[in-house]
Amino acid sequence: MKGLTDIRGIRVGHISDFQAITGCTAILCEAGAVGGVDIRGSASGTSETPTLDPLHVDPVVHGILLAGGSAFGLEAAAGVRRYLEARGVGVATPAAKVPIVPAAILYDLGIGKANVRPTVAMGQAAATAASTEAVAEGSVGAGTGATVGKALGMKQAMKSGVGSYTVALPGGVLVAALIAVNAFGDVRDPSTGKIVAGTRRSADSREFANAVEVIKQRPPASLVRTNTTLGVVATNARLSKVEATKLAQFGSLGMARAIYPVNTTNDGDTMFALSLGEQRADINTLGAAAAEAVAEAILRAVRTAKTLGGVPGLG
Repeated sequence: MKGLTDIRGIRVGHISDFQAITGCTAILCEAGAVGGVDIRGSASGTSETPTLDPLHVDPVVHGILLAGGSAFGLEAAAGVRRYLEARGVGVATPAAKVPIVPAAILYDLGIGKANVRPTVAMGQAAATAASTEAVAEGSVGAGTGATVGKALGMKQAMKSGVGSYTVALPGGVLVAALIAVNAFGDVRDPSTGKIVAGTRRSADSREFANAVEVIKQRPPASLVRTNTTLGVVATNARLSKVEATKLAQFGSLGMARAIYPVNTTNDGDTMFALSLGEQRADINTLGAAAAEAVAEAILRAVRTAKTLGGVPGLG
């Protein structure tokens, strides 16, 4: 399986700056996809998310942009819009076609060069690089500067990145996820409960401190809002905007299965959902698959991440 690109009509492109250790990921659905969003972290950074509200008049979106760079990285979405406009993609208006591209960012300014962030040009380059090939995973795209396990600060954190995973259901129905994991908490394998990557006891140790136990003894500083897990869950089943919103909520449950703690006031956890195709499936069945796909993608994000910026990875 290829990950998110298993869903026909979706292309994914990454752009990485390995010197600055930042990047962005463009998820394109040029024919239009019914979308939804679920924001559970309290420190999110997003744009165009109102277009995903079931009450918003725009019926579809044409892409999603995930980026590093904190709030500065939101400008990369303009590059995706420029790319799509040049291809004649967007909502028809009297004067021009306007591509709808919601975006979300994660904070990676604490690794690499804080003054270099994803730009309009990088967003356009990520869109240009988008393909239907298997999704590249690890420390690439929006996950280039991603880290996990920051309960004791960056010196005791571990490298993370992007992961993608597909769950196949009977009758050809697919649910796939792409996740950029930049969590405050640890990543655990839901099947065993064991920490896979997270807060280390010391800067030169691979022994885990257990982020939940750490914050029970010493709550994190209130202004350490430097974490976020971003995701897109997509299906080839036909959904309404209400159902797509519910699918995003189900996808967020996958975060809760694999990240401890999750959805904190120091995280901006955001999950998008996309529906493309004409397959029919129960939303609860799709939701169960979405949570599974998200949890597995999170595990892949840390297992494929390589050491960067002095932060150790498992890949």
